[in-house]
Order: sequence, then structure tokens, then C-alpha cells
Amino acid sequence: MKSRDTTRRRNDGGETVVGYAAAEPGPGLMRISRNQVIAYRVAVQGLHRDAGAISDLAILDIGVQEAIGHPAALAFAARLPADVDLGPDAVAVGPSHRLALAWTLRGAPHVHRRADLNALGAALWPLSEADAAGRLNETAPSVKRAGIAALDQFETAVKEMRAVVTTATAKGAVSTAVSKRLPKVMLRDCRACNAKHISDSAMRAAMLGAGLEIEPDTAPPVLLRRKGAKLPSRPDPKALARLAREYVTLLGPATVSEFAGYIGARRADVSEVWPHDLTEVTVDGRRAWLPADRLDALRDAPEPDLVRLLGPFDPYLQARDRDLIVPDKAVQKTLWPVLGRPGALFVEGEIAGTWRTKSSGRKLTITVEAFGPLPASVWKQVDAEAERIAEVRAAKDVTVTQKK
Repeated sequence: MKSRDTTRRRNDGGETVVGYAAAEPGPGLMRISRNQVIAYRVAVQGLHRDAGAISDLAILDIGVQEAIGHPAALAFAARLPADVDLGPDAVAVGPSHRLALAWTLRGAPHVHRRADLNALGAALWPLSEADAAGRLNETAPSVKRAGIAALDQFETAVKEMRAVVTTATAKGAVSTAVSKRLPKVMLRDCRACNAKHISDSAMRAAMLGAGLEIEPDTAPPVLLRRKGAKLPSRPDPKALARLAREYVTLLGPATVSEFAGYIGARRADVSEVWPHDLTEVTVDGRRAWLPADRLDALRDAPEPDLVRLLGPFDPYLQARDRDLIVPDKAVQKTLWPVLGRPGALFVEGEIAGTWRTKSSGRKLTITVEAFGPLPASVWKQVDAEAERIAEVRAAKDVTVTQKK
């Protein structure tokens, strides 16, 4: 029986993976267990803390999501030894640094290597008319009513975003200036502003194409031109295939639909550029793909005998096969709510609880809710991990409390 990805259609024309149909292992396919996948991902993502600097972390190959609370720095902290400085000044992101912040994957803010952004911009250029509509958060009927193709709307947004951002400019001012230059049919009603302006989705989708980035620690976000930006004008299948390979390397074995969900594209389009030299395996009966040169690493990955406090948007938690990461559906709802994600207590390969923080001045309280009893040795390691979080948050004192 052939395998297939089970998806649901979003109202923006994209697809979201919600599960997998069972698959009979094909002849000669390597059979992989869930435990092997977890051990491999822990190792390849650097959670054994075998990197010596942020620049050495492989997770930057696919980007690290950023948000309030600096989850990108938390991801670095979970992967770097205690002797690596993780204070606010050490995690340097911005125009004069090697790391940059921009709206990229799924329109969310991510930290990337600055040197990777030109290729990423080409990789994330819409692949089709339907793909462009999805990234603009439009439907086919709304695009038809506008009378301007979605790809043309996307290109117009890119052009005008580039034109108005000549110096560091707050997002609201960019929106106002761009909206004055757009055809009226591209403007959207905003109840909060009681006005019509460019949609937030269009601004986010157009950022890389316009050669822009975000000034870190600005709220509302301040946009500025990225020095040395190479502006794409069409999708680059080779760049997208490289990004797909990086995804399956770090979050694999994986499927086309999972990668499409990660970048916010349509599966039908992504499948056209899916690398043909990946190796097909079965993960507990489900077909997935991995680069051939990672098979030995998959076989030989050590058991993850470690404790980590993973941030809410840690790359480990960004894999689209959530049933593999957390088989318990109730735990999935706790770990990935619509709003207000908690961090995850990771113990020897399993999500063993959640955590949240509360600050008072330079004092930090980390409240951990374990899903079951944990030995004292684990709690001792949790205390050590809490010190790393305090370093990221520039807290002078940190206290760990257990929620009963």
C-alpha cells in the first residue's frame, strides 16, 4: 500500500499536515524506530552541546524562530556549553553582525546567518499563482475579485516595500507609505486602525524579496535595508532544494508535506523541487526521506541521556511530525496551544513537562509542570538549565518552582 500525507486545506490555499496514513514498508527500505529518530535529531541539532560557538550550530541552517522572550537565544543556550557567554551582548543579531533577524519562514521572525539570506530570499519566492495567494493569505476568489494576479500583487508589494524603506523605519510608517503606492484593490480593512492598508501577510512575505531586515529589540518592529542584499526576481529551485535538504537533515526523516508546512508553501509546488537523491526509509511504518550521507549518523546516534529546558519555539519542537515528538494528543494541545506557548522540559528523549517564566526586576522565576514524578537527579539538572536561561534573560537570581 502506498503512503500518503494526510492534509487539510487552509483558507489561504496552503496545506497543513495533520497526520499520516499508514504505509507498508517497501522492499529493501531501511526501517527506523521513533526512538532512533529522536536520538538522531538530538545529536544532529547539537543538543549534546558539542559545538563551541553560536556560529557552529547547525540549527542556523534552517533558521531559529524569534519572538518575545528571545527564544532564539534560548535555543542557543540549550546547545552550547556553560563556558560560552550567552548574555544579551554576546548573542549579537543585527545590521553589523553575522546573524540577522527577518520575517522569513511562514512570515514569522527568524534569526539566520546573514550570509544565508540571499539564497533564502530566492528559495522563498512564491512558486506558483496559488502559492503566492497562500503567502499573501488570500483565496482564489479574493484574488479574482481584485483583478490582479497574486504573483503580481506579491511583486508589487516587494517593489514598494523596497522603495519606501531607505532608512530605518517603523513598521507602521512603512505600512502607511506603501499603502499610498498600492492599487486600492490590494488594501485590506483594518478594524484596529479603522483604515485600509497593506495586509500584514503581504508585508511579511515581501521582506526578503525587498532586501530588508528587522532591527532587533524594536517594538513595533523597525525595518531597514540589508546591506549587500541580492534581490531575487523569481524562485530558485536549486536554493529551495538545498533548503529542503537542510530541513530533512535536521528534522528528518521527513516528508514533502512536512517541509512545505515548515516554510509555509504548498505541497504540490514543493514536490516539484524535492531533491531526487534523498533516501527513502520507513519510520514505524511511515515513509519519509533523509540524505543518504546521514544514514550512518541515524543508525549510530547515542541515546539522549540529557535534560534540557527547550524554549517555546525551539527547532526541535518545530518539526511537523508532532505525533512522533509527542504521541499523546492531550500533551500536544498543552505544548502547542494557539496562543502562549510554554517551554518544554526535555528528559532523555521525551517531553516530560512544560515551563514558564515570570520576572520581577532582575529576579527570574521558572515554574516547571512535570507530567509525572521525576527523580531528584533530573531536578538537579533542571536547576543547572535554569541558570542558562537566567543568563539569556540577564537575570541576577533565578528560582525553579514545581507546579503541582
